[in-house]
Amino acid sequence: MSARPPLPYEFLPQVPSFELTSSDITDGGVLPKEFAHGGGNLSPQLAWSGTPAGTRGFAVTCFDPDAPTGSGWWHWLALGLPADTTELARGAGSSDGSLPGEASFHARNDFPGHRYDGAAPPPGAPHRYAFAVHALDLPALDVTRDTPAAQIGFHITFHTLARAVITAEYSS
Repeated sequence: MSARPPLPYEFLPQVPSFELTSSDITDGGVLPKEFAHGGGNLSPQLAWSGTPAGTRGFAVTCFDPDAPTGSGWWHWLALGLPADTTELARGAGSSDGSLPGEASFHARNDFPGHRYDGAAPPPGAPHRYAFAVHALDLPALDVTRDTPAAQIGFHITFHTLARAVITAEYSS
């Protein structure tokens, strides 16, 4: 069996981390079916603390590095979250109205949808889903709802002060 692709954050400039927890998923654990595309398709609850001084906003993403595309698969891009945000409730990925703040929005994922779309790996080996909260040095990225996910990732990278990640696996 070939080695699994690294998580994308292993190639990016190193930044500090902070505390990220979830009542729904465990780092290194199995993603429950209710958070899979063919299950409930709910985004998991995420809570964070200990972000650095200077944090002016947040982005939350979910990425599958194991997708058979050569470039992974973006499942969720929640952007424009206010600096005082410390949690997203279960299901917050369902619509823009579920996100905190007036300027927050979901960018187009790779399904494509403007929301969270859960795990949907092809049959076989489990895939990893990296749920990341990015503490940003500005309140909003210069992107739109339809900016390609890779381009949004570029903007996130250059404005990240700190990042926290929980990774869970799912197989169909």
